[in-house]
Amino acid sequence: MNFSLILTLLASVSAGISVTLIALFIFDVIKKMEIAQASDDSETQDEIARMPIIIRMVLPLTPNFMRIAKSDALSSTCKNTQSLLEQTGLDQACTSHQFVAARLVLGAIGCFFAVLLAFSGKLPLGLAMVLLLMIYPQIWLKKYRDKRHLEIQRALPNMLDLLTLSVEAGKDFLTSMRDILRRRKLDALGQELSRTFHEIQLGKSRRDALKGLSMRVQQPDLSSLMNAVVQADELGVSIGNVLRIQGDQLRLKRFQRAETLANEAPVKILFPMVIFIFPAVFLILLAPLLRTVLGTVL
Repeated sequence: MNFSLILTLLASVSAGISVTLIALFIFDVIKKMEIAQASDDSETQDEIARMPIIIRMVLPLTPNFMRIAKSDALSSTCKNTQSLLEQTGLDQACTSHQFVAARLVLGAIGCFFAVLLAFSGKLPLGLAMVLLLMIYPQIWLKKYRDKRHLEIQRALPNMLDLLTLSVEAGKDFLTSMRDILRRRKLDALGQELSRTFHEIQLGKSRRDALKGLSMRVQQPDLSSLMNAVVQADELGVSIGNVLRIQGDQLRLKRFQRAETLANEAPVKILFPMVIFIFPAVFLILLAPLLRTVLGTVL
């Protein structure tokens, strides 16, 4: 039998075995994800669904790397990750050790592809893939934190106005918050306030729940509001007056932020104009003149 034919057959069988193993691995991961989701409550499933699919796929594999994630060398990384998870509202979907272990899993997958690329002479590309897969979850988490803080910042003034009207109309603070949450579309601010309201229903004092909200989210405007409400509760001051003062301050801050962004717009638009608009304008204006000059010279 021809030796090249034998090599071709062996390569085909090896490729078939590899594809089969990869397919079985993917099916096993999907099955573990379905089992994990079936065992969780709906709120946890919603939190997991907010994560990128690449992180959700490797979460079932995190127990294999949990010992490394819990080591002392990664304790500071886990601490920072836990703070980010709390700020994004994903701390109930996975722990900091699970998230760090997911990064290690992605790094291991990147190393596998790096070895394959190294055999083809593309080692720098493989190393870049390892680095990208390891730092992508942390970058996404910070971006999602910033997006969530911006969403809370935009929704807070309107929410505060509704709370002020309800409290000044004679309702209790918690009753007002419950009624508003029922009628509002569930956003980042609504999720955090709903969680705080459930904590109070489970027996946690309002003061501790509001302080926990401030420490958990760490959004400056929300923290300022919660601290003011807690101080008003401690000193016996009318919460309606405090909410109205905080609402006026938030509207003033929103106006100042809008004014700042408007002043920054001419500077930000300068670079796109120089790169994209000015060359086209110069080409339209100078092309006929250059054509006439070149025609005269030639």
